[in-house]
Amino acid sequence: MAKKPVISIVDDDETARESTKDLIKAMGFLAKAFQSAEDFLKSNHLHNTSCLIADMRMPGMTGLELHGHLVGSGTCIPTILITAFPHVRDRARALQSGVICYLTKPFSDEELLVCVRSALESGEPGEASGRLP
Repeated sequence: MAKKPVISIVDDDETARESTKDLIKAMGFLAKAFQSAEDFLKSNHLHNTSCLIADMRMPGMTGLELHGHLVGSGTCIPTILITAFPHVRDRARALQSGVICYLTKPFSDEELLVCVRSALESGEPGEASGRLP
C-alpha cells in the first residue's frame, strides 16, 4: 500500500493552523501542524515532509525565511506560502526563490488542493504559481 504524503503546516495563528490541518486531512493526506518555524525545524517530521505550507508572517522566522533556510541546508521541501497580507514584492521574492504557490487568505479548498498537488508532483521547488487578490 502506498504511503500517504505528509503535509506540514506552520502557522502561528492557531485557528488558521488547525483549519488548514483539518482541510489537508479531509483531502486524504497526513497533516502535521507547528506553531513556529523553529518548532518545525526541531521536529522529527522535517525529513518525512512531502509538502510544507507556511505562513508568510510569523514571529521569529517567517515562512519565506524558513523556505530559504531549508533550501540553504540542502533540504528541498516543496513549499506553499500563505498570507493575509499580500504584497507584490513578497510574492515575486517567494516565487523567484522556488516556492510552489503564494496564496492569499482566505483561499478556497480547491486553490489549496491545486497547490498541494503541484507541490507533490514537482518533488522539489521549481514551478511557481500564485495569485494576489
